[in-house]
Amino acid sequence: MRSSIAAVGMLILSSLSPLGVSSALAEDAQLERLAWLAGCWAAEQGEPGSGEHWLPLAGGTMLGIGRTVKSGRTVEHEFLQIRLNAEGQVVYVALPSRQKEATFVATSIGDRAVTFENPAHDFPQRILYKAVGETGLASRIEGQRNGAPRAIDFPMKRVSCEPAKTP
Repeated sequence: MRSSIAAVGMLILSSLSPLGVSSALAEDAQLERLAWLAGCWAAEQGEPGSGEHWLPLAGGTMLGIGRTVKSGRTVEHEFLQIRLNAEGQVVYVALPSRQKEATFVATSIGDRAVTFENPAHDFPQRILYKAVGETGLASRIEGQRNGAPRAIDFPMKRVSCEPAKTP
């Protein structure tokens, strides 16, 4: 009886082995290369409130949100994820306002720079992020639109994620 209880106990402990934990840690290590992106970024050429906010890596994902403000109103928004897909590739998943979700695969992850691509997407086909110094972020979308090359730059600067204090 004691040996069967011990065997069951060992079976339970083996099912809780660090295999699941270590594979999750390996996934996080791959995504950790993008930790520099976490934080709040204000659009340098946009109205206050325009920019992106990226949450730090947790649970195998970095979650982001983007907003564009014009004339004091939110005119565009986007929900974002960076995670691994089923094939173990780092992907950027975007759900922009009034559009369908699109997934872009990381084709280059460098030192504080990343490029994601989806050649089948209408526009953009490429999304790039690059840290500029300690407080800047160069974001760019590129691709073909109606057969012509197009690129849009979104320069941003790191800002506090704390809300402004009101008197």
